Amino acid sequence: QAQLVQSGGGSAEPGGSLRISCAASKRAIDSRCLAWFRQSPGKERGGVASIYLGTGSTYYVGSAKGRFAISRDNGQNTVYLQMNNLQPEDTGMYYCAADKIGACYEPDSPHDFTMWGQGTQVTVSS
Repeated sequence: QAQLVQSGGGSAEPGGSLRISCAASKRAIDSRCLAWFRQSPGKERGGVASIYLGTGSTYYVGSAKGRFAISRDNGQNTVYLQMNNLQPEDTGMYYCAADKIGACYEPDSPHDFTMWGQGTQVTVSS
């Protein structure tokens, strides 16, 4: 049984918005730390945002600050990534991750997470 199931994404023009979702299992939610990573063509998977479910604290990496918002729907055990003012460099495969090894702060490395969603494509172009 998949622990993290993603949906959403698609295509947008520069300046547009998209939202991607991650439906998390109880085990994933109990890990208390969920995050989003992006893998662009030819690049390594890099952190975008994370949320610590214990306090609701959120953390963002680089250009995601001020444009993206990670949130949780408590009733649905779903974590969202709202992406605004999208730019072509935001293009890539986005992955939901859970169960971080260590404290839940900025998602520095994919190696720190043990659970992964299947990925969803986001393409930003005019």
